[in-house]
Amino acid sequence: MSRLEAKKPSLCKSEPLTTERVRTTLSVLKRIVTSCYGPSGRLKQLHNGFGGYVCTTSQSSALLSHLLVTHPILKILTASIQNHVSSFSDCGLFTAILCCNLIENVQRLGLTPTTVIRLNKHLLSLCISYLKSETCGCRIPVDFSSTQILLCLVRSILTSKPACMLTRKETEHVSALILRAFLLTIPENAEGHIILGKSLIVPLKGQRVIDSTVLPGILIEMSEVQLMRLLPIKKSTALKVALFCTTLSGDTSDTGEGTVVVSYGVSLENAVLDQLLNLGRQLISDHVDLVLCQKVIHPSLKQFLNMHRIIAIDRIGVTLMEPLTKMTGKNHSLLLPLTVNKSHFFEQRYFWFVSLLTS
Repeated sequence: MSRLEAKKPSLCKSEPLTTERVRTTLSVLKRIVTSCYGPSGRLKQLHNGFGGYVCTTSQSSALLSHLLVTHPILKILTASIQNHVSSFSDCGLFTAILCCNLIENVQRLGLTPTTVIRLNKHLLSLCISYLKSETCGCRIPVDFSSTQILLCLVRSILTSKPACMLTRKETEHVSALILRAFLLTIPENAEGHIILGKSLIVPLKGQRVIDSTVLPGILIEMSEVQLMRLLPIKKSTALKVALFCTTLSGDTSDTGEGTVVVSYGVSLENAVLDQLLNLGRQLISDHVDLVLCQKVIHPSLKQFLNMHRIIAIDRIGVTLMEPLTKMTGKNHSLLLPLTVNKSHFFEQRYFWFVSLLTS
């Protein structure tokens, strides 16, 4: 593939922050983010000017990703704000307004860059010390026996998002669900340093918001056909699961610490496939109902298991392996045959998700 234009070398410009061009671009960005901030914030409609869809939002992540930024200073500023949002998932608009105000104040005061850097570092240390102190006014004392304060906090966040277009009844319902999902992520008998569970929001089109609900459990993606096959497998409450943390694709490059010895004239691929099918027969004889694999399952093995009404789900990923291992009480190994009670399977405090149904 040839280039339409010759590649140009990178340029380094030392344009000061006091130029009129910089002031104008920062002022435009500040007006955009300020008008979206707070309960009375307004929506913005973004379009690329050449065609395609229109984005209506007041959310910082969507706003900054759809803005066409060409000025180098704005590129650095928006990239820093997006990195903050990706790390903390909050306060993107506030961070943008704060950064713009800091730059504008530097321009107004006329201080040297070295003085400004030292001053900002000192102010940052003062802010961090105050936020960590017991006298911080931003801290809210929470009594988990009374959830009114937490409920008001969640409600204030929802009402600051006009694009949700929620009625008062819907706002109250969704606020209660979000709070319930958060409380369910707190482990029982938690003392000292704790690790909270995770919540996942699953939007569904064509459903009422008031029908949203909280479903505890581990969410694993699977096709609807596999789900319909899985449901009638067991009439009892027991569900036998085999959990693999290694590949079942037949790739001989992933042999772990073992060695492979192949006799002369024997096809290595056929030998590996035979071993995988032997594993499948063992799973059948052990009356396994569900096979979960962190990596890939060979198509022939997956078809063989499906023929015997065993649901095989691969590409689970390393993220889900940790909660699955904790839920079963097993350590990582090649094969983890286990029996899980269905009710127990959906009562673990590792992954919780709120299904927010959009009308």
